Amino acid sequence: MLHPWHFYLMAVIYIITGTLHFVKPNTYVSIMPLYIPYKKVMVYVSGLAEILLGILLFTNLKNIALWGIIIMLLAFIPVHIYMLQDKKFEKVAPKWMLILRVPLQFALMFWAYWYINT
Repeated sequence: MLHPWHFYLMAVIYIITGTLHFVKPNTYVSIMPLYIPYKKVMVYVSGLAEILLGILLFTNLKNIALWGIIIMLLAFIPVHIYMLQDKKFEKVAPKWMLILRVPLQFALMFWAYWYINT
């Protein structure tokens, strides 16, 4: 079944962002909350998950991949809240941008949910 172009855009975005976890892992390690152990391993695992979920969007397992994306985005929310609370990240991005990242997660979840059973 063919999907609209924005469905494929979503798939490509997850594949690219997942790949960036392997290209620039220290960038992702630096934004992880202190309480998360094995940060570099977690960066690689989350990057692999993003790549696999993005690829699975092109298969018959699309609905499973979409639910996986929603769950993954929920799991990433603590990172965004951590970045919002820690003042050191205000040097990386303006406060308004850090604030917008939280509702953006929910928008991305809705985007994925939109395609379930289509």
